[in-house]
Amino acid sequence: MDLATLSLFLPACFALNMAPGPNNLLSVSNATRYGYRTACMAGLGRLLAFAGMIALASAGLAVVLQTSELLFYGIKILGAAYLFYLAWQLWRADSGTENVVQGAPVGLLALPRQEFLVAAGNPKAILIFTAFLPQFVNPTQAITPQFAVLGALFLVLEWIAIAAYAYMGLHMRRWFAKPSGKRIFNRCCAGLLSAAASVLLMARRA
Repeated sequence: MDLATLSLFLPACFALNMAPGPNNLLSVSNATRYGYRTACMAGLGRLLAFAGMIALASAGLAVVLQTSELLFYGIKILGAAYLFYLAWQLWRADSGTENVVQGAPVGLLALPRQEFLVAAGNPKAILIFTAFLPQFVNPTQAITPQFAVLGALFLVLEWIAIAAYAYMGLHMRRWFAKPSGKRIFNRCCAGLLSAAASVLLMARRA
């Protein structure tokens, strides 16, 4: 893989990583509720889901998702239902408690699992890997090592995006220190998650 390919891949990939979406919104919300470090650790669940998707795309198994209408829509409905569930939890969240909870009260693995399920519940994500990463693969060279390099770079940039959105949430916590402001923020996040779920429900196979 040459430098010209990487110079095209890195900015395009980072733009994809930084695009607002359900997982990045979760990083903001988790940082406001549990702190910066916890939000970043929760992002490991997302990285695990994306690593699995990249492996599937590399193995060509994404074709199954593209050709199986039942599987695609089943994952889509489950993913949207989970987003609506998270939105409902945020809408009903107690805004009178402290902004930063020392150690996630829902359990050490609950937040990474939440990130994992949101990422894995979007069948369009693996199709993005199927359509995006191969554009930067040279078919005259070994495919698997190139996919491995591109996938690793994607995950590194995704980790930077997680940290950036969590940092944003850390500063937004100061703006919504009062219970009324926190309630507004939680309900705005709930509305955005509901909108993301609605968009996911309307998604169609390529």
